[in-house]
Amino acid sequence: MGLLHQPEWRVMDQSAIGIHFQAMQSFGTDDTLCNSVGSGKAPATARTWIHHNTIVLGIQDTKLPNLRAGIQFLNEQGYQVIVRNSGGLAVVLDEGVLNISLILPETEKGIDINRGYDTMLLLIKSMFAEYHQQIEAGEIVGSYCPGSYDLSIDRKKFAGISQRRLKKGVAVQIYLCVNGSGRERAALIKEFYEISKKGESTKFTYPEVVPGVMASLTELLGEQFTMSDIMLRLLNQLKRFSDHLYAGPFNDYELEIFPGYYQRVVERNEKIISS
Repeated sequence: MGLLHQPEWRVMDQSAIGIHFQAMQSFGTDDTLCNSVGSGKAPATARTWIHHNTIVLGIQDTKLPNLRAGIQFLNEQGYQVIVRNSGGLAVVLDEGVLNISLILPETEKGIDINRGYDTMLLLIKSMFAEYHQQIEAGEIVGSYCPGSYDLSIDRKKFAGISQRRLKKGVAVQIYLCVNGSGRERAALIKEFYEISKKGESTKFTYPEVVPGVMASLTELLGEQFTMSDIMLRLLNQLKRFSDHLYAGPFNDYELEIFPGYYQRVVERNEKIISS
């Protein structure tokens, strides 16, 4: 069970805040938690969050030759666009996508990057074990933001995992397409890349998105999942792996350092998107 076993897990559920909670605040929050958990000022923390109609770009996406036109297209479809500070490429966030961040302290030996990914994989597998469906980790060619830890059932991707490391803290982050259409989300990103590349050759190879290789858990498991369903599954598993599970907001230390981390995210986005 490894890293999922913690003396205590603090749960920070920000999934119900809705449109008043912006994605830049989210990335500032995870950096804050990496600092506090990594420095021993807070216990291991599981944070859940949802953002409405937001496209999160990776750093490589900002080098697309016709990026402005691509962002304009996404804005016209009703999506705001931000650039994240962890790896990967463009992903879709909306009310049918639940994000989970596990913020863990680095031990003296450090946490190997694959061990961080495997911890999240174990958590997701345990949350849906009753369905007896094989959840596999491995790149799904044709998906958006492809990576070696794409999670899929029957070769259809429903989640992707990334990591952020800061101040001896590790944030392992996953987006779970819970309900809605995986195909429609993928079609949106496909069009974004087509507009942003404008047929030009690029040094970096951007994904050739094939909408049919992506789906939601509701589509794959044949069950109308709600966010409450998934939250309950998450809490039940964390309870298994801890002696003490509790809900808690920022502590005083985190309240003090959050504005600085948030401001860095804002400034990075202003610099990249306006350049």
